Amino acid sequence: MSSQTKLLLEALRGKKTHRPPIWLMRQAGRYLPEYREVRQQAGTFLDLCYSPDLATEVTLQPIRRFGFDASILFSDILVIPDALGQKVEFKENIGPVLSPIIRSAADLDRLRPDEAIDRLGPVFQTVRNLSSSLPKDVTLIGFAGAPWTVATYMVGGEGSRDQADTRLWAYAEPAAFEQLIETLVDTTAAYLVAQVDAGAEVLQLFDTWAGSLPEREFERWCIAPVAQIVKQ
Repeated sequence: MSSQTKLLLEALRGKKTHRPPIWLMRQAGRYLPEYREVRQQAGTFLDLCYSPDLATEVTLQPIRRFGFDASILFSDILVIPDALGQKVEFKENIGPVLSPIIRSAADLDRLRPDEAIDRLGPVFQTVRNLSSSLPKDVTLIGFAGAPWTVATYMVGGEGSRDQADTRLWAYAEPAAFEQLIETLVDTTAAYLVAQVDAGAEVLQLFDTWAGSLPEREFERWCIAPVAQIVKQ
């Protein structure tokens, strides 16, 4: 293989590679001293996600240090609810806190899906920066949160071990919850397409809390929405 062969792309295409491609899901982050320096400059965590120059820098840091075969865009799954108009804060020793929480059709009416992709413009600029800056043999991975997992934060207001508030609302008001999932499907699909247009070569959907659902609800709220995103 040539020095510019992208091992991850070759492996994903089912081709034999001389070794497995290597990358880590959280390869950019606070274990790196150079990341901590940039993080202090940025302000809030979301400020870092929305600063193309800084987000590009922290995405490149582990590539420079370790020479991984793939680079995953530095961002967060909660840029989607932020772009939809829900307030997202990352609080020390707590984690993400979203407000106001979504618990009714009236709450859904406050979301602004028509504005979301424009508000995510800085993320796409980061992807463009990375596409032109990464070594030729490194694959660029874009990503988003899957609808169920993102919905659990929007409904629950913060992380939860059992997602009880979200599951309760989904059971009590399935039509309203379906509307939220549909909004997330359409917004997430458009977000991922825009990442590809900007230069992402591989896409990943994170469904962190999929395991909290029983089989029937897993099919309805996890598998079906992801299938819709893939179709779009």
